[in-house]
Amino acid sequence: MLRVGLTGGIGAGKSTVAQRFRELGAVVLDADQMAREVVAVGSAGLAAIHERFGDAVIASDGSLDRGALGEVVFADAKALGDLETITHPLIAARTRSLLASAAAGTIVVHDVPLLVEKRLGADYHLTVVVGAEEDIRLARLTGTRGLGEADARARIAAQASDDQRRAAADVWLDNNGTVDRLRGQVEALWQDRIVGFNHNLMTLGFSSRPNTPTLMEYDDSWPLVAARLTERITLALGDRAVAVEHIGSTSVPGLAAKDVIDLQIAVRRLSDADSPDFVKALLDKGFPRMAKEDQDTPYPWAPDASLWGKRLHGSADPGRVAHLHVREHGSPGWELNLLFRDWLVANATERDAYADLKRALARTETTTTGYTMAKEPWIARALDRARVWAAQTGWPAG
Repeated sequence: MLRVGLTGGIGAGKSTVAQRFRELGAVVLDADQMAREVVAVGSAGLAAIHERFGDAVIASDGSLDRGALGEVVFADAKALGDLETITHPLIAARTRSLLASAAAGTIVVHDVPLLVEKRLGADYHLTVVVGAEEDIRLARLTGTRGLGEADARARIAAQASDDQRRAAADVWLDNNGTVDRLRGQVEALWQDRIVGFNHNLMTLGFSSRPNTPTLMEYDDSWPLVAARLTERITLALGDRAVAVEHIGSTSVPGLAAKDVIDLQIAVRRLSDADSPDFVKALLDKGFPRMAKEDQDTPYPWAPDASLWGKRLHGSADPGRVAHLHVREHGSPGWELNLLFRDWLVANATERDAYADLKRALARTETTTTGYTMAKEPWIARALDRARVWAAQTGWPAG
């Protein structure tokens, strides 16, 4: 089951996106709707609110007077916390119930207004954010919704900023234009990414790039992507992972690289990575085990091949190629990847020399396999220099 988190600031157009997803076949769970359901007349939620806040928040027909409750909680942080203590567990339980009732292979879109504010992105395979310029959102709120300008501005200011939303977004849907344009973006996302992602989850498939060495100049979004993936993996594995770190060329600012995010998961024992629970936890987050790759190439300073074991997982997301390298904490392969990254970050001359090599080989090698093998002699010599640097600087692994 693919779980998509959908969010956006007030007036951005999230409801339009949710409706189009529903039309395309997704099961849409509306967090606001569930929030209303758990405090309906006769519910345990409403009874708890009545007990905490008194008759003033109950309307004459016995329902919740939302306006009266809002006046209380938005002026009092403790009161708001008390309300959330009542409602959030009920909403979470309702969400779990609906997810459990969804058929296998279902694409579930969870419409969550405060997804970014509550840092819930790691709960989903994909976070989709609907964005629009503030003046456009303001015009929508004061026009179609009839809010006063001061009220509209206050509501916008109370939510996450666009920078925060962009950092959380795996997909950004631009709604500065027409409804038809927005719906078209949703349809393209559905066909080009979401359907394939769901198929890969069901078939244990993973995304990959063509076997040609195509480089990109450094992209500032790579660390943000790595951070989002790291949060999902950390949530999935808990203390089964000693650490999850961004490695490889995309982790070095200023370095040209293939558009592939490499993450290293450190485990206490490599055998932990073969546990069915470990494999399932990563699969459930969208990272199936790839074709068996259980060995890094040993280097002379650690010639025992048994010390270089690894496991490899890939991303099921067609829109994001990512590799998870699982290595034993403290092993030569684990240390080598952290050292190489940190050495390149600290030594711009070496980083630039490596970039020049990569560009030259990308022009002459016809396959990624050939490109990777052609880099090895330079990397072997570079690691000798990196080890000298580590000794001189007192570099600590990790």
